[in-house]
Amino acid sequence: MDLLIYRCGYEKKKCPWEIKQYTSGGHYLFCYIVSGKGVLRVEKEEKETLVYTLSEKMGYLIVPGKEDEFQLFSEDVWDYIWVEFGGVRAGEYTKLSGLSENRPVYMPESQEQGDELLRSMLDLVKSGEECPLKMTGYMYLFMDCLVRTSRFKGQMTAGRNSETYVEGAVRYIEQNYSRHISVEELARRCWLDRSYFGKIFKSVTGQSPQQFLIRFRMEKAAAELRTGNLSVGDIGALVGYPNLLHFSRAFKGVYGISPSEYRQKYKERVMQELYQ
Repeated sequence: MDLLIYRCGYEKKKCPWEIKQYTSGGHYLFCYIVSGKGVLRVEKEEKETLVYTLSEKMGYLIVPGKEDEFQLFSEDVWDYIWVEFGGVRAGEYTKLSGLSENRPVYMPESQEQGDELLRSMLDLVKSGEECPLKMTGYMYLFMDCLVRTSRFKGQMTAGRNSETYVEGAVRYIEQNYSRHISVEELARRCWLDRSYFGKIFKSVTGQSPQQFLIRFRMEKAAAELRTGNLSVGDIGALVGYPNLLHFSRAFKGVYGISPSEYRQKYKERVMQELYQ
């Protein structure tokens, strides 16, 4: 059969609580968080540990056939709804949603779509008390809703390692360096815990996310000081430092001199080269 449902339910856990060493087994398991927040740790077969921060209106998928272990920690009261399923096309359908063993976290495209998914799962849970055929029908409706509402639908990836997460964060910095960016924001966009994100970022780049961001901004500022006509204050604002003192301090921390001195020294060097 294309889709088979094995079990489903709606539960509330008191804080703190912890699920240890849940292995994927032979079935898919999808959980949707109604309220609460916590951390999901995935111990991969290849000994890599992935860490995801979870909160309400998010979900996670556990894929069958792997030796991965899942640990879920929470200090909140946690309301969640879950479904355990399988079938010959279950893998195909979940991939359409963009979810996989390498991207297990579900996010809806909007709050309304998250509410829609919750309603479809509640219908599924309630149908189990009525008729098996009706339950199967609601299972297909749930899967359709999961695919339609997932922020990652259509994004089928072969895998995500540390380098892939860091590449995504660096690309985001390159596109948004002129505005305020926090390490928390970068980690959240990768769906990773902040401390874990910082660890893998430094392992790949040799710098902390904050160090990388500052150096990237200062390199952009230095290029503008060499070739542009903007004031030092305007250049600082352009690279995310509306406060001139903060910009000068950050620039000096990278280049050893103030922005004004850097511009002056560059002009002097250019003039010397012209008259040689």
